Amino acid sequence: MSHDLALFPTFGNGRGATLPDMTKILFITSTRIGDAVLSTGLLDHILKTYTDPKVTIVCGPLAASLFEGYPALDKLIALKKEKRNGHWIKLWRAVVGTKWNMVVDLRNSAVSRLIWADQRFVYGRHINAQAHKVEQAAEVMKLDGVPAPKLWFTVAQMQAAHALIPEGERVVAVGPAANWIGKTWPAERFIEIIQWLTGKGGAYEGARVAVFGAPGEEAVCNQVLAALPAGQGIDAIAKGNPGSAAAALSLCDFYLGNDSGLMHAAAACGVKTFGVFGPSYPHLYAPYGAHTAYAQTPESFDELIDYASYTPQSAPSLMGSLHVETVKGALDKFLT
Repeated sequence: MSHDLALFPTFGNGRGATLPDMTKILFITSTRIGDAVLSTGLLDHILKTYTDPKVTIVCGPLAASLFEGYPALDKLIALKKEKRNGHWIKLWRAVVGTKWNMVVDLRNSAVSRLIWADQRFVYGRHINAQAHKVEQAAEVMKLDGVPAPKLWFTVAQMQAAHALIPEGERVVAVGPAANWIGKTWPAERFIEIIQWLTGKGGAYEGARVAVFGAPGEEAVCNQVLAALPAGQGIDAIAKGNPGSAAAALSLCDFYLGNDSGLMHAAAACGVKTFGVFGPSYPHLYAPYGAHTAYAQTPESFDELIDYASYTPQSAPSLMGSLHVETVKGALDKFLT
């Protein structure tokens, strides 16, 4: 597997073409962790549909580790944004020398139109922008069904995960942070829910609690970790990269967290997942699958944000109206 900056002048749209067993596929996905995870159902579809596919995956540097364990990975391209679209130029130069059997472009980039490809699937205006992101991805490839997100891990990632998450014990994972404070449910409410879930008579009575968070999110995560009784907490805060964090999540029994990449990673691992939503769009970004659920503030995203004065840097948490009792009620229905 190569991690080098791994496109071809256009050769028709290839609809209806029969792809050979050895299939060279260029897959261009998001820079953001959550969106990248939500696109992985297409990678699972490719894996199950074609014999011996060779897939070059293009994503943002932060999301790259999530794809390292993909069984059909040929090359992994971590595309760092540059001024004047320099990153796209570099990508074109890197892949223009390959004749691709298929290009899947969820970024609607010019690159996918400026390379040789037998088949080309590109996100565009024909996609229903109000459908869930997983359903939008299926629309891009014109699939009859909607493949659910799925993650795969390397041996090293799973070894690190087993070193962090103890075997033989039930573990509740919690992600009390998010990429901005506006959609971060107050830490004290996470603490109350954890105590209720793991306390006497709770759905996860006696379970250990692993607190997850990315670098820069330590303050709120440590607040939750510090509130746990001695011996209950597992410090998974800023440990490794997103791929190793997702591998650790895959060993947990339940996940509770804000709308974030961690939430989507947990759901993609098949972990029972519950999200708390405020200034987000659940119809687009709810955790996906029958093993998932969420609770939302009474107000919508648009009602929560005053666009005249709002900035991500200065906004407080906008999730105060999502009360603990509301979340408990939704969890009761979900876990029974």
